[in-house]
Amino acid sequence: MKKVLVTGCCGFIGSNLCKLLLDKEYYVIGLDNLLTGSINNIKNFEKYSNFVFINDDICSNLKFNYRIDYIFHFASPASPSDYLKFPIKTLQIGSKGTENILNIALKNNATILVASTSEVYGDPLEHPQKETYFGNVNPIGPRGVYDEAKRYLEALTMAYHNKFKLNTKIVRIFNSYGSNMRVSDGRAIPNFINQALQNKNFTVYGDGLQTRSFTYIDDTIDGIYKLMMYKNYPYPVNIGNPKENTIIDLINEIKSITSSESKIEYFDLPENDPKIRKPDITRAKVLLNWEPKVDLTKGLIKTIKYFEDLRMNKFSL
Repeated sequence: MKKVLVTGCCGFIGSNLCKLLLDKEYYVIGLDNLLTGSINNIKNFEKYSNFVFINDDICSNLKFNYRIDYIFHFASPASPSDYLKFPIKTLQIGSKGTENILNIALKNNATILVASTSEVYGDPLEHPQKETYFGNVNPIGPRGVYDEAKRYLEALTMAYHNKFKLNTKIVRIFNSYGSNMRVSDGRAIPNFINQALQNKNFTVYGDGLQTRSFTYIDDTIDGIYKLMMYKNYPYPVNIGNPKENTIIDLINEIKSITSSESKIEYFDLPENDPKIRKPDITRAKVLLNWEPKVDLTKGLIKTIKYFEDLRMNKFSL
């Protein structure tokens, strides 16, 4: 049985990835310090004999004694509300934390896939964004702590590949959504769903015409897994949905599904918030035969059901 380390296993993407790997009968070692992840996201894994959880900080002196074959490095605050709350820790995770995990990969001669983000493109001047685009990032702006942590993560990972011939993979993940997102996540979809379910005003920053590309979590982790299993390819690969939606379009879709009576309330756009975001997924299509399958309506219906169940469980306690 192949052994896999998943850092950030209690987070949104990490926990969904663990479930996929467990169902594929890997032995999964989940590592998380619960800074932003939730232990509830892995509580159902107790039924698996092939799952072990380690509560530790990747920035510390990790005592890791397992022999492993693969590493999925997903530890990091990812929501703006999280990385703005923990700016220095976010940078440390991208730097020292990533170095520690790369050294574990080196020691085990394990293949490592690191989670980067569409945020490395910043507020892009190229549209759609190809992996060859270097980005338009403000390194000293409020979002810079996350953007630059991920850009450094990519540079460090490539350095380990070039110097040590380590088998490395880099995935650039665009906006994803689905089960195991926190109610207080702070990103658009959980915010709007919770506001709709409570008939509270939708909080829109800017004019709502800025665009995002939303990928359902099942599609995201399918692309991530396919990249890990692909032959040696150390260069970044975009995983995201090339169908672009405005924030207003997203609200109207959620409002229609929930029959919410919420109105829209407008606020100033935060500094350096991207106005457009859309991946070019040619590389993923050609190399991995991957493209998203779940359309926005179907994905939102599933995600809204998840948040409705959370609310019901809360009220039944």
